[in-house]
Amino acid sequence: MQKVKMIAQGRVQGVGFRWGVFSLAQEIGGITGRVWNKDDGTVEILAEAQDSASMAKFIQEIRKGPTPFSKVTYLDVTLSNFNSYSDFKISN
Repeated sequence: MQKVKMIAQGRVQGVGFRWGVFSLAQEIGGITGRVWNKDDGTVEILAEAQDSASMAKFIQEIRKGPTPFSKVTYLDVTLSNFNSYSDFKISN
């Protein structure tokens, strides 16, 4: 199990970014967690993957921007320890 916390900066709110992250987690498979907008204009993601290859692909695709109108200028990725989730959801 690999758990990470990500903070995405750039054009990440109002461009379908959270839905893109959700879709990406579904597409890759084996990734659970949460994604939500923060008041400071960033997006926070808590993600857990069964294997490091899936997590690496997930992080790589988020760095590219999961939607056509999003643009990630900085992605802070840190190992984290949070309660496990059984699915991936968009939180408010």
